[in-house]
Amino acid sequence: MSRRNEKKQQDGWTPLEEVISKDIFKAEVRAWAERIGVEPKEIHVRPMTRKWGSCSTLGRVTFNSELLSESAALRKRAIVEELLHLKVPNHGRLFKALLKAYLGGEYHRGQAAPSGLFPRGKFR
Repeated sequence: MSRRNEKKQQDGWTPLEEVISKDIFKAEVRAWAERIGVEPKEIHVRPMTRKWGSCSTLGRVTFNSELLSESAALRKRAIVEELLHLKVPNHGRLFKALLKAYLGGEYHRGQAAPSGLFPRGKFR
């Protein structure tokens, strides 16, 4: 569990703008897919213990259900990264260039992220 979720549970309060339904999340995924120019065959949301998402060679993208209560910035990062794998299957130069093009200055590998925003181990 991320530090942000631990804090939310301790406080007993989660800001409404940070909690979304699966349907809204899937709509975000479809909107990003259109923008990126990919067509995922299936979109799944389920509990995952070690990562924010995965992408199969058959075109299925699966996202960690914890993303539904995470920030919009983290959801965007996870969505864009997994959808880009439908175009580029590895994390090489092309993948990183496309990630930078779609995310801009929001987050780049090698730069420090705000504490708790991108929990260690969830992004490769």
